[in-house]
Amino acid sequence: MFISELIGAASLASWIYLLLGRGGFWRMRESPPPQWDGPPKSIAVVIPARNEAPVIGRAIASLLEQNYPGPPRVFLVDDHSTDGTVAAAGTDERLTIVRARPLPDGWTGKLWAISEGLEQAASLQPDYILLTDADIVHSPGNIAGLIARAEAHNLDLASYMVMLQCRTLAERALIPAFVFFFFKLYPPAWIARPDRKTAAAAGGCILIRRSALDRIGGIAAIRGELIDDCALARAIKQTGGAIWLGLTRETRSIRDYTTFAEIRGMIARTAFTQLGYSDALLLGTVLAMAVIYLAPPLLLLTGDPIATACGVAAWLLMSVSYVPTLRLYNRSIAWAPLLPRVALFYIVATVDSALRYWSGRGGEWKGRVHTAGSEPRR
Repeated sequence: MFISELIGAASLASWIYLLLGRGGFWRMRESPPPQWDGPPKSIAVVIPARNEAPVIGRAIASLLEQNYPGPPRVFLVDDHSTDGTVAAAGTDERLTIVRARPLPDGWTGKLWAISEGLEQAASLQPDYILLTDADIVHSPGNIAGLIARAEAHNLDLASYMVMLQCRTLAERALIPAFVFFFFKLYPPAWIARPDRKTAAAAGGCILIRRSALDRIGGIAAIRGELIDDCALARAIKQTGGAIWLGLTRETRSIRDYTTFAEIRGMIARTAFTQLGYSDALLLGTVLAMAVIYLAPPLLLLTGDPIATACGVAAWLLMSVSYVPTLRLYNRSIAWAPLLPRVALFYIVATVDSALRYWSGRGGEWKGRVHTAGSEPRR
């Protein structure tokens, strides 16, 4: 009984800390862009794309239709696609198609494609660069809002966690939790504080000041990183740059995850990388997730009144903390008590990530495999 009481106390203490001591990550508050009426800043947009024919046309159209006085120049980098990505992109005088050269040693495919786009954009000497994914549909005021925020607050990097697709059963069950877990790991309030080391960005939508990118040595400084968005934010912050991460309902991803297996693959691609490929950290993470998320409902089965009380309280706090994320995604709050089941899925996906790494399939994405200490394989 003592062990169950100890686990219950640890779980409850964890949730008290998460609600009160971790930057209010769970509140999921949007922050509207500030008013800024300075002169327009030039901007280049770089989109790496590998087999993105179903989505690329809408993504580029949203960028070319921006309500911004300095029209963006868009550089689409075709990363050796085998479908109709380039044809689906369309044509426009503001759109430049860049054919990526063969992937060199030491680079991940995405970062090499970004590097190729940046090389073409360099002649424009833009004030800002927007790094975005091929599945992101930008709201008409997205670029104007990001630049206004960067100028008003002297930011070197501003990033949005865009709205992810949440239509299929798998998405409705798992995607809100993905955002919840990401913000728990990287509280936006801590990211914005210069006195904290916490740094992160969301790769679908990153605005970066060109001078800040130059200061870190260009994108080559993170050329081998799998979690490139967070690595970029970390490099900027470590060199004294101010960074910011927020939420938007208007700019969104249109990438579908139709099955639970697809979402598991998405998580497994980088989960073990996030743990530094450490077996000890993997074990610690699984145990911590079990105590924080799985223990509360299981403690109700122990018959111990103290353990049960701790489990009920922890489960209640867990559910309360998850409600703002569910509301963000227009999901019923009835999903909140199911977070332990969702967490179990993420635990399994994290272990799967380690298994893939150990079997030589770490970081697999669209036909490429990348593992620590080795080069990406085509």
